[in-house]
Amino acid sequence: MENYLYLAVNFFTIIICFIYAFHRKVRFDKYFIPFLKASLLVAVPFILWDIWFAANGVWWFNERYLTGFRLLNLPVEEWLFFICIPFSCVFTYYCLDLFLNLGKDRSKVPYGIYMAIFLCFGIAVIHYDKLYTFVTFFTTGLSLVFLKFVVKYDSITKITAVYAALLLPFLVVNGILTGTGPEEAVVNYNPEDFMKIRILTIPVEDAVYGYELVLWNIFFFRKFSKNIENNE
Repeated sequence: MENYLYLAVNFFTIIICFIYAFHRKVRFDKYFIPFLKASLLVAVPFILWDIWFAANGVWWFNERYLTGFRLLNLPVEEWLFFICIPFSCVFTYYCLDLFLNLGKDRSKVPYGIYMAIFLCFGIAVIHYDKLYTFVTFFTTGLSLVFLKFVVKYDSITKITAVYAALLLPFLVVNGILTGTGPEEAVVNYNPEDFMKIRILTIPVEDAVYGYELVLWNIFFFRKFSKNIENNE
């Protein structure tokens, strides 16, 4: 049964959120189509990134914990990851915004965003020779610049706060995948391609990677949800 571990991680990540999506006070089921549009759109560059890294040995997957089904040389569980994780995160964001009315970013001088951009580009430059570190921090920095200064998106701080609240479940899920609990890691990393700074067994790059994934999923989810929201 251990070959179903990664599949089980995906399943248990999404199942509770999926069930509560139909609750009469939530009705997130009305937003399934906008969510799927957003997640599939965002998944494209991340899957291409995944394929490239796997092909170059930046990371690889432990067959011991996989069902064996692959698409474009990626385990089917990895494809499902880009649906299940974003679903849980977008659902959480939606519920917090629904019940707590998080509102828009209020700061007219977003020092936190400036600092995040500076740190992302700074770490990318310092660690230009580590492929996972460089690509993760550089693309996250570009994402923040584009969202804040090009499209002038007004919810970056709000999304960041929600993601911070999600870090504990993130540590649980990602911890299992990187070796906290199982005898071996489901996902392995080339030590030459990341900073070797870990939270338990989790490379710190994974947290930034997850942040970028969630940031784009919520951005497009809100874009695709506007017609539903305007008709309510």
